[in-house]
Formats: sequence, C-alpha cells, structure tokens
Amino acid sequence: MKEDQTLFNQLEKLLTEQRNPASQEIDLADSREIVSIINNEDKKVAVSVEQRLDEIASAIDTIVANFKVGGRLLYFGAGTSGRLGVLDASECPPTFGTDPETVQGYIAGGKEAMFVAQEGAEDSEAEGEKELDRLGITANDIIVGLAASGRTPYVHGVIKKAKKIGAPTIFITTVSADQVDLNVDHMIDIPVGPEVIMGSTRMKSATAQKMVLNMLTTGAMIRLGKVYQNVMVDLQLTNKKLEERAKRIVMLLAGMNYQEASTYLDRADQHVKTALLMALGNLSKAEAEKELFKHNGFIRRALMDLK
Repeated sequence: MKEDQTLFNQLEKLLTEQRNPASQEIDLADSREIVSIINNEDKKVAVSVEQRLDEIASAIDTIVANFKVGGRLLYFGAGTSGRLGVLDASECPPTFGTDPETVQGYIAGGKEAMFVAQEGAEDSEAEGEKELDRLGITANDIIVGLAASGRTPYVHGVIKKAKKIGAPTIFITTVSADQVDLNVDHMIDIPVGPEVIMGSTRMKSATAQKMVLNMLTTGAMIRLGKVYQNVMVDLQLTNKKLEERAKRIVMLLAGMNYQEASTYLDRADQHVKTALLMALGNLSKAEAEKELFKHNGFIRRALMDLK
C-alpha cells in the first residue's frame, strides 16, 4: 500500500499527468476543433526539442565513436516508448544498409508487447537488468532508455546495469531532468507539458521521442558516410520499391537515364555507393570499392581525392 501511495505521489507531480487547460472543453468540440487543438499542442513539441539540440548532438558523437569500435545502438522502453525504439531500429537496415544487429529495439514484455499491452511488464528493474545480461552487453554498446514519465522501472534497471558495465547511456524522457532520479551520460529531457488527453503519452510525448530518435540514427548514419549530399545512398535493395529508388538515385546524382543507371547497378552488384562512384569518378568496380574503403564509405571525400 505504501509503494502504491509513493507511485501515486510521483505520477501526480509529472507534467505529462497534468490536465491541459487548452483542451478541457475538447469533449464538446466538433472534429475540426479537435484536430485544431491537437495540432496547436503538437507545434510546441519541435520548440521543446530545439532546446536540447546540443545534448542530442553530443549523443550522436558518442554513438558514432562506439559504432566505429563495433558497438551496437540498443533501445529499451515500455509501451509506446518501447514501440518507438523498435520502429526506429527496424527502419535502419532498409534505409541505411546497416546490419540488423547494429541498431536494435527492446520493449518490456517482449515481442508480444508490440501488439498487445503486457500489463506489469515495465514494473521491475530486475527485468531490465536481466535483459542486458541476456544480450551480452559490452562497454562498446550504446544503451538508450526511453521513458516518457522518466520513472519506468524496467528502463531504470537497464540504465543502472549498463552503467555498471561501463556502456555509454542515453536517456530520453518528456519530463524535466529534475524529475528523473537516474545517472546517465546523456540526459535528453524534452518537457512537452500536459498532453491533450491527460496522461496519453502516445501523443506529444511520443512525437518528441520519435523526433529525437530520428535525429540520433540519421545523424549517426550521415557521420558514417551513408548519405551523399542529402540522399541516402547505402540502402539495401530488398524489394521492388527500393530497387527502383536506387535507380532513381543513380539517375539523379550521376545524370543518367534509366537504362544507364540499371547497367551501373548491375555492374556494381546492386551496391548503390559503388555504382555512383563508378559513374561519377569514371572508375571500375574494383577501383570504386578501393576508394570507398580508403575514405570510410564517404562518396564526397572519395570524389574530392580523385580531383
């Protein structure tokens, strides 16, 4: 009973659990008024994220440094926060050509919790610690905890265990840092204020977390040479849509027609960066691969060196 009262007191103080004065009449609103209220609140999220760009950039630097020594980027969360981590991780291989092991997402309650809420799964720090033991975490891995409330026990257990191992830690929350009792290397607190529907953190809180995750992985992948100009050039051609996107990329960046782009991709064994460097640098496949290796996968640096 005492523990329940303590939790009640903690929740009562959280910004995300407060009533939003802007939406207190939303139950009387028509559809147009409802979406206007939601949209006005969503506009505030990007402004809140902007206040933490320095910390987000610092976290990206940590991710890049640890990727270079074989580390993995691992997300941990419960409920909506956990699903967002799994989503971001699952999109990295087709978008950036990463190994599925490089970025992974884990949700309290396991795979079943992605589709059906597993009540109580998030309430144990011990379960978070066990998750890290099972994954064989090393000091090279980057551990990201996602918790809108800042207090999810499962996520706290993950972070505390990671600190013991010596792995760098990132914590993303949508309450202010002073409401979080946790020692982390990168605290990314985005206090978005009361939700449109009190306590519904799948709304502004989820939007804020998704924005930060987009920045972390996209920023890291750019720093690793997986983007040329502002085009993703390390995508895996795992379906017809991506095959056609690859052709369009080669056509666009190398000034080719459809057939020429297809030919270069065939000659490059469907590796977009190799095909582009072959076309832009007038190189053979072997020469292009050598230049990419020499310049750590950066097309622009390879082209500058060829001049």
